[in-house]
Formats: sequence, C-alpha cells, structure tokens
Amino acid sequence: MFSAMLFSIAMVALFQFALYYWRAVLTGVASQPISSRVLEAADVEEPQLNGAHFPKLAGLYALTPELKGSDGGLGFVGVYYHLAGKLGQILGRFAPSATTWSEREQLLCARYAAVQIARRLEANLAQAAALRSS
Repeated sequence: MFSAMLFSIAMVALFQFALYYWRAVLTGVASQPISSRVLEAADVEEPQLNGAHFPKLAGLYALTPELKGSDGGLGFVGVYYHLAGKLGQILGRFAPSATTWSEREQLLCARYAAVQIARRLEANLAQAAALRSS
C-alpha cells in the first residue's frame, strides 16, 4: 500500500515537473522577437497581437513547408491554447483574474506560433541558399 502511494506521488511530481519544463520552453521561445515578415503575412502589428490571432498563425504555420524533414508541428501548443481558452471562459465567471490569465496564455501561444513560423522560414531560406551554392 505504501509503495503504491509513493509511486503515485512520484508520478504526479514527475508530471508536474514535465509540465513546468514544457511551459518554460514555450515561454522562452515566445519571448524571442517576432519577424516583421510573419506579422505582415498574418496582417497584424506586434502591439495588436493577441491570443485571437493564434488560429491564423497556426494556419500560416501549416502552410509553411519544412524542407529539412518531418516536424512535429505546433505540438501541444494548440491543445494548450484551447484548454486555456475554455478554462478562462468557465472560471472567468467566478474569478475575473482567470480571464486575464487565459488571455495572457493564449497570447503566449500566438507568439510561440509566430516565432516558429519565422524559424521555419529562416531554415528554408538557409537550405535554399545551400542548395544554390552547391
């Protein structure tokens, strides 16, 4: 019984660590500057970028080819975006700060998608230049 309880606590702690690590990586990528080309393609200016632009940016990401091989896409970011939105809607009725948190998290997802588009475009341009030079 004790070993099962200890195992359960360890699994919860491991899951919590993995979640915090994943969110730290997400925040680190999203804090990078966004390319003006990406903002222009999304038809948005950086000060006006918000979480509502995530679906548009995710669509642009899907349209951007990956020349170096298969990429996992945006991964769990889309799921996190929708989960944060739903939690904001549900909990926002009881606590207005939940709505603010939800909007902040959705903006984080939108910024992440924009940075990933810019990374993919830069990688494609570098690979095209390498193909031309060889």
